[in-house]
Amino acid sequence: MTARTLVRLTFANPASLIYLGLVGTAVAIATAVTLFAPDPGFIWVLPALFAFPLFFFVTLVHGAVHGEGQPETWLFLTELVLCVLAQSLVLGTVVEASRGRLRGRPRTG
Repeated sequence: MTARTLVRLTFANPASLIYLGLVGTAVAIATAVTLFAPDPGFIWVLPALFAFPLFFFVTLVHGAVHGEGQPETWLFLTELVLCVLAQSLVLGTVVEASRGRLRGRPRTG
């Protein structure tokens, strides 16, 4: 698999673009609330929920390796970005695989 194929599957299909747009909007809202609200509360849960299946696993592994406690901000954001990109790649792969199966069927009627 070439780098061009990975980029195409991750960024250049409608499903991945919608997913990345939703995550980007959630991150922009969380950033704005963090910067301008006196108490942002649990606003960063929203972007984490968009990356939930993989991000939950990464968080569990991180907690098991490094013990209890909250991770550094840079580590949290790095894990979030990597999980979102990995899920976007998987989403693009699923979309392309389903399109390939649909194109391979002969038309009836």
